[in-house]
Amino acid sequence: MIPAIRVRQVTKSFSGLQALAGIDLEIGQGEFFGLLGPNGAGKTTLISALAGLIRADGGTLEVMGHDVRTDYRNARRKLGVVPQELVFDPFFTVRETLRIQSGYFGIRNNDAWIDEILSNLDLADRADASMRALSGGMKRRVLVAQALVHRPPVIILDEPTAGVDVELRQTLWRFVRRLNEDGHTIVLTTHYLEEAENFCARIAMLKAGRVVALDSTPNLLRRFSAHTVRLRLQGDAALPAGVAGQVERKGSYWSLPLDRYDDLEPILARVRAAGCLIEELEIVKPDLEDVFVKVMNQGGQP
Repeated sequence: MIPAIRVRQVTKSFSGLQALAGIDLEIGQGEFFGLLGPNGAGKTTLISALAGLIRADGGTLEVMGHDVRTDYRNARRKLGVVPQELVFDPFFTVRETLRIQSGYFGIRNNDAWIDEILSNLDLADRADASMRALSGGMKRRVLVAQALVHRPPVIILDEPTAGVDVELRQTLWRFVRRLNEDGHTIVLTTHYLEEAENFCARIAMLKAGRVVALDSTPNLLRRFSAHTVRLRLQGDAALPAGVAGQVERKGSYWSLPLDRYDDLEPILARVRAAGCLIEELEIVKPDLEDVFVKVMNQGGQP
């Protein structure tokens, strides 16, 4: 099966600033894939190159087997992009906007699918409202609808929930999950790392235009982070010497890294043997934010 997206040695510079420095990436059909990185890492540049909005200086990009440069029309038909910026024409209604977007792809009589999208994004009651009369959150929903109107098999969501309310997030993720379950490939960029951790089966992290980590989400959590034991001792007691070298003091708590659950009992045994009484104990699971910070600080390995 051909990959949904294939990127090979893609480079791009702007006025001497290298935005992409030889990106290699392959995303399988039906994946829910996360593309993460700090501002300026190259995420939006890569998305723009895939969408044909900019031309890469070197390398190849393919969407569902169609080369973005030599077979642009078919590559673009296979791709739906929800941009980060709120870009819209204020002179049309929501339904007119989606009909016009359908026309860009040569699709006529698309109202049944448009109605389904509007319903799933809770926009049905705003279908005849002018775009300029919508709130920011509603406009973002329309951007999602525009990206889906030609039924693309590959959907890129560039910061889709930036600055929107909880209701929209829940509505959006329900619909996106359903699309993924129906076989659509989803590529997500987001600064809300808990979203990537919850939804993405595999993640690539970019830094300075390079992929510095690429693995399944569980593997990234195991490779770059560990469980932590948080202890609060009675009377603000100090930990025994055999344990203290492994820990960090955070307020009234001691934090100890825990590679395996089997390591917990020896630690507690030393604490009890030293006469310390534990008032509170918590095991904190690693999260993607911990991984992200470590990878960005260390550089990571793909």
